[in-house]
Amino acid sequence: MSTTTRETDIEAVEGLPTIRITREFDAPPERVFDAHVDVEKVKRWLGPRNLTMTVDRWDAETGGGYRYTSSDETGEWRFFGSFHEVRSPERIVQTFSYEGFPDSACLETLTLTALPGGRTRLVAESLFDSFDSRDGMLASGMEVGVVQGHERLDELLASR
Repeated sequence: MSTTTRETDIEAVEGLPTIRITREFDAPPERVFDAHVDVEKVKRWLGPRNLTMTVDRWDAETGGGYRYTSSDETGEWRFFGSFHEVRSPERIVQTFSYEGFPDSACLETLTLTALPGGRTRLVAESLFDSFDSRDGMLASGMEVGVVQGHERLDELLASR
């Protein structure tokens, strides 16, 4: 299956401390979902191209949790959270925390919708504990990791 790089839309939801990410993929929801829960696949696509991911824990099931480190020659960044709901192939609800900001956690809901032609629309909404936290995330440069991660996910999905 050939894959086309598509645009990732990242928006601050007006009136809510929420970021919404929307992206379409040239693969069915089952494959996109699997790429989000299979740790070996997650390590191949999540985050910017220049970072290496080391996973300490990845229990992608309802009630499970995760902890991983992203690193390069300049440093390490650690992330962790809990999977509240993992429902194949359409929904993942999880918390997300960055150790650099331990007092701030967000609730993320990922929804996958089947589109014609075996394609999928991904919508990820991150609800932050404050507008300051949301705006800080947007100002952090997170869009680089999201866009490059989605490009890497395109490559993974095309590779079979």
